[in-house]
This record gives sequence, C-alpha cells and structure tokens, in this order.
Amino acid sequence: MKKVGIVMGSDSDMPVIKKATDMLGALDIPFEVHIYSAHRTPAEAKEFSQNARANGFGVIIAAAGMAAHLAGAIAANTTLPVIGIPCKSSVLDGMDALLSTVMMPSGIPVATVAINGGANAALLAAQILAVEDGELAIKLDDKRKHDAAAVLEKDRALASEFIK
Repeated sequence: MKKVGIVMGSDSDMPVIKKATDMLGALDIPFEVHIYSAHRTPAEAKEFSQNARANGFGVIIAAAGMAAHLAGAIAANTTLPVIGIPCKSSVLDGMDALLSTVMMPSGIPVATVAINGGANAALLAAQILAVEDGELAIKLDDKRKHDAAAVLEKDRALASEFIK
C-alpha cells in the first residue's frame, strides 16, 4: 500500500494533524509526518515533494495556517494528489489560510478540506488510495456503515426521551 505523506508548516499544527494520523492509523494506512515550511524551509519542502512518488507516497496532506502556502508549494513540485488543510490561527479565524489554500492557479490543483479538517483530509487520502486498493475500499465502506449505525442509535435514544 502507498503511504500518505503529511507535512505541516509548524509544530503548532500538530493538534490538527493528530486527527489525521488517528484516522489513518484506524484504517491501517502507513504514513509519515514532517515539518516543512513553504517560507522557512522551501528547499526541504521542495525536495520532499519532488521525491514523494519515488519514496512510496500515494498522496500528500499539507497543513498550514495564516498565509498557508505549503499545500501549493508541495503541489507545485509533484503530480501526486495534494490535500490542503487550512489551520485556524489567532488571526482571521483561519479564513486567511482557507483562502490561501483553495485559491490555487489553474494547472496546480490542491484539494481543500475544512479549516482544521484533519480527519476529513485523512479520509479523502484514504479514498484516493482506495481507487487501487479493494481492501481499503471495504474498510471505508465498513466505516461509513459504522458511522451511520452510531447516528441511528443516537436517534433511537433521543426518540425514546422525546417521543411519547
């Protein structure tokens, strides 16, 4: 199975990344986590993304706040799918990061999830890998069924309290 590369611009993004690593771990998807900044370590970010396919990655998740150029910088140097996670900061509640991540120029796509959307980034990465991995596709189907059953159980509990 291909690995998921996870890159964050700063260790302050780790709470968001933890949601992604927890989800990937639950699905038994191998991953690596790195800190590379589009602005402070551009050479390392470029090297990582240029070598990602050769190093066994199938998709890259890039999380950053504020100017949030990391996902775009990664995408500019690989043709692997890149998923951007805009991270909330104390400035503009993450809207700056969201707009920076989603407004990529034509020809350099970045899929973008919600602000602080680490779990959904991991699920989207899993769905991308599942195109070629039937066993992973079954795990994702099972997760959806489990999630639906949990919602219906909550509905039953609520109905028993409020429907007389």
